[in-house]
Parts: sequence; structure tokens; C-alpha cells
Amino acid sequence: MLSLEDVLAARERVDAVARRTPLEYSHTFSEITGASVHLKLETFQRTGSFKIRGATNRVATLSAAETERGVVTASAGNHAQGVALAASRAGVHSTIVMPTYAPISKVDATRRYGGDVVLHGLDYSEAQARAREIEAAEDRTYVHAFDDELVMAGQGTIGLEIAEQCPEVDTVVVPIGGGGLIAGVATALKGRLDDVRVVGVQAEGASSAAESLRKGSPQELASVDTIADGIAVRSVGERTFPVIRERVDEVVTVSDEEIAVAVTKLLERSKTLVEGAGAVPLAATLERAFDYEPDETVVPLLSGGNIDMNTMTTVVMRGLVEMGRYLKIRTELKDRPGSLERLVEVVADANANIFAIRHDRTSRDIAVNAAEVEVDLETHGHEHAAEIVASLEEHGYEVDVLA
Repeated sequence: MLSLEDVLAARERVDAVARRTPLEYSHTFSEITGASVHLKLETFQRTGSFKIRGATNRVATLSAAETERGVVTASAGNHAQGVALAASRAGVHSTIVMPTYAPISKVDATRRYGGDVVLHGLDYSEAQARAREIEAAEDRTYVHAFDDELVMAGQGTIGLEIAEQCPEVDTVVVPIGGGGLIAGVATALKGRLDDVRVVGVQAEGASSAAESLRKGSPQELASVDTIADGIAVRSVGERTFPVIRERVDEVVTVSDEEIAVAVTKLLERSKTLVEGAGAVPLAATLERAFDYEPDETVVPLLSGGNIDMNTMTTVVMRGLVEMGRYLKIRTELKDRPGSLERLVEVVADANANIFAIRHDRTSRDIAVNAAEVEVDLETHGHEHAAEIVASLEEHGYEVDVLA
């Protein structure tokens, strides 16, 4: 099983390429939770995520023959970039298989780092199957995204940094996809600190580790469905599972709505851009998915910031809806002069800001002498949104809340 010595051996190789990322106290999230929250900002890492660590350690240990033949891997995006950069720096050719619908920003970045990208399959598992075919056909070395002790050891160097930067830490919260990150981090932390707790977090739509722990062996999900594409993995690893079972204290799940809120709050309050997978530790902390005491020192590991800009727009909008900061409504107006102005006056009197209005006379679902109107509103919270709807209804409007 992976050991502290493996992580320590990886450190010198990793330090030659990866950055030592900051760990910062958050006044905002400490005030919200009552805990002493320190954010481990792996979002500032080279390639935008922790994956460069494990990839660097694996590529650095290739034999001369393996170096000449090159490497291949499968990834939804972050591991792809890590392997591409690590291989390019070492003079090794890399072929990266990514799911067909991988974020465009991650595909483009992988190519810029020097990887030859092959798009195949609907998710990580199908991309991995294609990468294994290339491995066999071209005699390349497969660099697994998580189920490899050298990769796990490289990721574990984050745990060494946390132990040094925040030795008083009580709980470290870590995202789980296939388990390579948390296996390495837990190994480092348990080897360096006494009484530290490690909590793993998965998205509800990709909870293979949680399911595997319940059943006592690695379980493969039929499908995954989450905005956190970086941890959208059907199965925890065969090698990572025993480490998780032995060294991780608890595994919890969060919903996509909770992830969206965490992404939005990080962007708004901490001015930090974090992808869905990187935000799940904070989501679990904000939602108290695990128990912690007042003033307990909690370190959510924000593992990456490579969010596609189109995806970010959707996620932030969903986060605002969940926070009661955005309201979309639909109603009908009589198709006569002044009807729209009167609707706007009611909304203005309720102190709501209008983002957009869509006015449609052609819908088949309304009377010939009516118009359908959708209004997007900025609101101050759930109570304010409810007051706006109530005010409109008091003025005779039938309101459908769309978001």
C-alpha cells in the first residue's frame, strides 16, 4: 500500500515542476460556518489543478525505453493537461484521449501543453477504453489518472504542504473522483500529523467511492451525471480504494445545486475561480455535510480552477437561483398599450432589478388578445423573491416561477 515514504520520495521530483500553492485563512467562510476555514488554493497550480503533481512523478520515473516509446492517458481535462506538460518538459511524446464532450477550454489547453488529443466516448470510462487500445497498439506507457501508486504519491505532496502550512489543522476536506488525490493526501497527512481527520467529498451524481465503502469493494456506477466534470468517474480505483478505506475518516456527497452555490460564493466573496470538482470540499463545509465543532480548523482543498467559461455562466446562474439572488417568472398581459409598463411598475415598487424581458404575442398557449412575458430579475434573497411574486399576484397577475 502507498506509504509516507513514497510521498516523500515524490516530493523532490514534483517540486522541480509544480508550485507550492498558498493556504489562506478565509474570514468570509469562517464567519459563515463558525469554523476556522483555511483554503488550500491548488487552483493556482501550474495547469490550473493538482494533476501536474502526479503526472510529473509518474513521467519522471519512466525508463529510457519507456521514454522513447511515449505515454498515453485518458482524462476529462485536468489530468490531460498535467500529463501533456510533464511529458513535454521531459521530452516524452504524449497521446491524450478525452471524452468527446470534454470542455473546449481543457482540450485546447492540453494541445497547447504539447499533447496529441484524441476525442472519444461520452465519459472518462469510454475514453479510457480507447486509451488502453492505443497503449497496446503502440506499446506506450499508460499514465493512469488516479489508480497508480506513483501518481497517488505525487498528489500526496499537497498533504505535506498542508501539514507544514497549517500544522494545527483538525480536518482536511478533499474531493474524490477515482481517489488518487485523497489517497495521496490522506497518506501524507496521517503520516505527518496526529489526530488529523480526512473527509472525502463526491458529487451525488458520481458517488462511486461512497457506494464502494458501503458495499466493501470497488463498485462501478452505470453512469455519472454532475456539473463537477473533474470527478465524474464511474468507479473508484482498485489501488486507491484500500487506501481510502484505511485512511479516510468519512466520505460524504453534495448536490449539484450545492456545488453551484460554492462556486458562486468563491467567485463573489473570495475572488477565486474554482471548477465544480474543486468546489465540492467547500460545498460540503458550507452545507455541514460532515460534523465539525465551532472554531475547528478546517481546510477545504480547492483542487482546480479549470472551468469552461460557458459552463461557468450556467453554474453561476444556478448558484444565484439557489441563493435567492435570481428569479425568472412568466405571466400573461392583455395585449393593449400600457400593460407592460404597469407590470414593470409593480416590479420596480418591489425593489427588484430587471435583467431582461421577453414579450411574445405568438404563443399558441395564450389567447389571441394576450401576450406572454418572461422577466429575469435580480433579487436580494429567497424572502425578497417571494415578496415579488406575492405582489404581482396581489395585482392580478398569474405568475409561473421558472427559476
